[in-house]
Amino acid sequence: MSFKPGEYSFETLAIHAGQEPEATTGAVVVPIFQTSTYAQEGLGKPKLGYDYSRADNPTRAAYEECIAALENGKYGTAYSSGMGAINNCMYLLQSGDEVIVGDDVYGGTFRFFTKVIDGFGIKSKFIDTTDVAAVEAAFTPKTKMLWVETPTNPLLKLSDLKALAELARSKGAYMVVDNTFMSPYFQKPLDLGAHIVVHSATKYLGGHSDVIGGALVTNDSEIHERMKFCQKSVGAVPGPFDCWLTMRGLKTLAVRMREHERNAIRLAQWLEEHEQVERVIYPGLASHPHHELAKKQMSGFGGMVSFIVKGGLEQARSVLEGTKVFLLAESLGGVESLIEHPAIMTHASIPKERREEIGISDGLIRLSVGIEAFEDLQKDLDAALSSRVTCGC
Repeated sequence: MSFKPGEYSFETLAIHAGQEPEATTGAVVVPIFQTSTYAQEGLGKPKLGYDYSRADNPTRAAYEECIAALENGKYGTAYSSGMGAINNCMYLLQSGDEVIVGDDVYGGTFRFFTKVIDGFGIKSKFIDTTDVAAVEAAFTPKTKMLWVETPTNPLLKLSDLKALAELARSKGAYMVVDNTFMSPYFQKPLDLGAHIVVHSATKYLGGHSDVIGGALVTNDSEIHERMKFCQKSVGAVPGPFDCWLTMRGLKTLAVRMREHERNAIRLAQWLEEHEQVERVIYPGLASHPHHELAKKQMSGFGGMVSFIVKGGLEQARSVLEGTKVFLLAESLGGVESLIEHPAIMTHASIPKERREEIGISDGLIRLSVGIEAFEDLQKDLDAALSSRVTCGC
């Protein structure tokens, strides 16, 4: 039985798409096919098309089908990391092409575009993608790809995906959307016109901080064929156990995202009233400049919250080092709450002057709000914020 988008709800697809009972034993969980190669039925006759696990693996195939279904896509490809997925997108381009990239992206993405692919003759322009007119003005005949994060990392700016997709298509360029922060539960870029959706599966898809992975989803058969060929040829593929772990995470994605959001909204509202907080950035707040767009193109506001503490770096340091429930760590999207300092941690690869230009200040703190009890999260942050006053910091 096949489970397809449109025929079943998100929650049902997460549990069943690509995950039919195993044919031999009836196992309801997809097995971990921990094998590198497969015995063939005859010369040039691999059984069910499987010949070597870099090319394909049944556990990976099940995961790829599931994530594609959750994004309302036809085709999925999985990678050993989010950066591996990003790298695979670049094989749609060639030397001399240009990419327009959002000005507020993950530090590793910035590093990749400025320190890796530029050496192969692919140039990047960093533009505020919340300004459609500015993006249009940045297009040249060499522009072949528009790369968008929405919400952005870490400033949580939102871009109008439908308008940008229409613009990219009118210019003959690929539109790629990093949907890591929202997950397919809250946002579906393909439905809004994007060519490709990219995920760091390490984050919300896996959801338990125990696996590294990446994924791409598309509805375009030509793009998929290129991605599949390069996935096999370049080889940045996840092992079957990593795929199995991520699929296990996908089964609870819907319920987790609802809890992440429930805690995040309450914390953001509480932080807005805190005397030690200068500004709170969360799409679910009416104070967010793109709140109306968030309600229009997303079905929820997610679990990421950024805020600026009064007093700069030293004040931020005392908060970051003063929490117990919120763990001081990079990454996001796990069931546990994390707290981090973008300027020193996740976005340190971005030059200081560039960070200051786009608004990543020394007082900026990013929260990945987990699914612990809200009261414990609030108490933990309150104690850390209040300690700044008590200790005379």
